[in-house]
Amino acid sequence: MQDSRWYALQVFSNQEAKVKAYLDKFATREGVAIDEVLVPSEKVIEIKNGKRYHRIKKFYPGYVFIRMKLYNEEERLLQSQWYFVRNVQGVLNFVGGERPVPLREDEVSRILDQAKAAAAAAPVQRVQFKVGSKVKITDGPFVESLGSVSEIDLENGKMQVSVSLFGRETPVELEFWQAEIVRE
Repeated sequence: MQDSRWYALQVFSNQEAKVKAYLDKFATREGVAIDEVLVPSEKVIEIKNGKRYHRIKKFYPGYVFIRMKLYNEEERLLQSQWYFVRNVQGVLNFVGGERPVPLREDEVSRILDQAKAAAAAAPVQRVQFKVGSKVKITDGPFVESLGSVSEIDLENGKMQVSVSLFGRETPVELEFWQAEIVRE
């Protein structure tokens, strides 16, 4: 007897969450046995133009993973299951098309481990600054001063910027939101 297996769905870009929500909500109502729907992602904090933004970054943009029974004991495709999923708005197709191919066990375990680690972790801070980046200070006593990043402290969300004051390079400690990259 064929058990539930993991399959990958190709979906329209930025439609992953909508597809997951629809499948979670309507599958049992329509009599379709879906065990789990997964969109592996992590929470990210980005600082742009001095503002902090929280967003969700998908590990596999354009894909939704689904665990369900799609074949019967004779390895025939269960048409009602396939049609239901295939006709969800935003779904392009199963990976494998007319004959969906289940994911390999090593692929599934890697994806699940990645999703569990991201769910347990604190939001990841993405920083646009690098050592040597030219920045303009946007807040604090050195506002409008130009300098270059000499150190970055990801743990505390701070950086050290060398600013020229009175002909001398002076280190200034700033939080990420207090500066912006100078585009040349």
